[in-house]
Amino acid sequence: MLYNLKDLKSSDIYKLMSQGVIPRPIAWIVTEQNGVVNIAPFSYFTPLSSNPPSVIVSIGHKTDGSPKDSLQNIRDTKKCTICLVPEENLEKMHFSSKELARDKSEVKEFDIKTTKVYKNYPPIAENTPYALFCTLSQEVDLNGSQTVPVILTVDAIYVNDSVITDGEKIELSFKPVARVGKAYAFLGKDIEAPIIK
Repeated sequence: MLYNLKDLKSSDIYKLMSQGVIPRPIAWIVTEQNGVVNIAPFSYFTPLSSNPPSVIVSIGHKTDGSPKDSLQNIRDTKKCTICLVPEENLEKMHFSSKELARDKSEVKEFDIKTTKVYKNYPPIAENTPYALFCTLSQEVDLNGSQTVPVILTVDAIYVNDSVITDGEKIELSFKPVARVGKAYAFLGKDIEAPIIK
């Protein structure tokens, strides 16, 4: 079956793309403004470049059409922290996708423990194996899209000591929660790449 996307509704295009480009890591984005810590998950997220170190994440809008708090806070403060999600935080991460009033914090609403590890950036979610401390680089205009792709420059990276398997070679091993279509997934066994001769 060949799908001509010009003939499909955006909701059907989303179904095709989100179930085909898998697994996708979840960017659990922490922002902070006026004393309110916001944390919300986004699954349209991927590394973009290592020089300059950059990632891209697409952020949508609230049901009333206003920017999601994560997007508005990034625009206002130019900063965010992206946490990857360990298995034990799956439920709280999922609950944090609920739309709340701007002055409400998911951290308080869903009892998500956070800790500050890098000055002048939002905190990380406790137990996160890996986090990126980012500043806003630019927004991408997709000409009428319902989401806003945001390019973020990575200024620092936090890695929990427990996932560092070789500090000298900087080798890490962890299995964050991923998104597969509508479902979440835990990554399975690692498979070594064949040696190219």
